[in-house]
Amino acid sequence: MQQKRIFVFILLFSVCAAGYAQQQAQFTHNPFNNMGINPGLAGLRDAICVTGLARQQWVGFRDEEGNRLNPETYSLNADAPISLIRGGVALGFYQDELGPETGVGVSLSYSYHLEMGLGKLGLGLQVGFLDKRIDFGSLNPLESGDPALTGGEENTIFTDFAIGGFYMLDDEIWAGLSVTQLRQASGGLGESGYGLQRHVYATAGYNFALPTNASYVLSPSMLLKTDFSSAQIDINTRVTYNNRFWGGVTYRPQDAVAVMFGVSLDQISIGYSYDITMSPLGRMGRSYGTHEIMLQYCFDLGLDRIQEIQRNIRFL
Repeated sequence: MQQKRIFVFILLFSVCAAGYAQQQAQFTHNPFNNMGINPGLAGLRDAICVTGLARQQWVGFRDEEGNRLNPETYSLNADAPISLIRGGVALGFYQDELGPETGVGVSLSYSYHLEMGLGKLGLGLQVGFLDKRIDFGSLNPLESGDPALTGGEENTIFTDFAIGGFYMLDDEIWAGLSVTQLRQASGGLGESGYGLQRHVYATAGYNFALPTNASYVLSPSMLLKTDFSSAQIDINTRVTYNNRFWGGVTYRPQDAVAVMFGVSLDQISIGYSYDITMSPLGRMGRSYGTHEIMLQYCFDLGLDRIQEIQRNIRFL
C-alpha cells in the first residue's frame, strides 16, 4: 500500500514535469490571463481590469487511499493605468496546490507606456513573494525513518522578479514577451532544498471581423512557454458573436484539447473551459479532465476618447 502511494506521487510529479515543463501553473483561458504572466500589460488597456481564474486540473486523480491529489490553482490580478507615472500598476494574488505542496504568492507590477507606431508598448517590472510549503508528514516512506520524508510541514518564502514587454494595437493585434522568476531564488525545503526555475512566455493574438459577416470576430492566438529544459505551445481559436457570446478550442500538444465558451455582459466577462486529458494520466483513466472558470471585470476609463468642448454664453 505504501509503495503504491509513493508511486502515485512519483507519477504525479513526473507528468507535471514532462507534460508542461513548469513550476508555475498553466491556464486554458490564456487570452484573458496575460496580466498573470506579463507585467508589461499593466494599465495598457486604459481600463481598470480585475481577472479571476479557478482551475481544477486532472479531476479524479487520487492515491490508493482515496486522497485527492489533483492540482488546484486560483489566480486574481487587478491592473489600472495611472497617467501621473506614464504607465500602469498591477496587483496579483496566487494559490497553487499540488499534492503535499502548496504555494501562495503576491506580486506588484509597474509598466511604463510608450507610443509606438499606431499602437502602444508597455515595458513592465514585477516583484513577487512566494510562500512555498511542503507537508512531508503526508508522505509514507518505503522504509520507516527515511530522513528525506520525515517531519511535518516546512515552508520557505522566496522573493523574485519578472520583466516583460507587451504591445497592443487598439483591440486588433497584441503580442508579448516576458521572463518570470528571473533571479531563480532558492531556499531550504527538506534535505535537498528548493529552487525556482526561470520561465519565458511568448504570446500573440489577432482579432478580426469576418468579411462576410462583421457580427462574428475570429481571434486566433498562441502562447509559447519554456523553462529551458522543455517547451510547450498552446494554440487557441475563439469566435465571438455580436461582442457578447464566444466559444473556441485550445490545443496543447501531448497534454490536452480544450473547449471553451463564455458570455460578455457590458463590462463583465464569464468563461468556462473543459480540458480533455491526452497525457498518460488520461490514457490510464486516472483523470476525468480539467475544469476552469474565468471571471473578468473591466471598467473602461475612456482615456483615448477626444473630449468635446462645450461652450456656453455664460462663460464667454
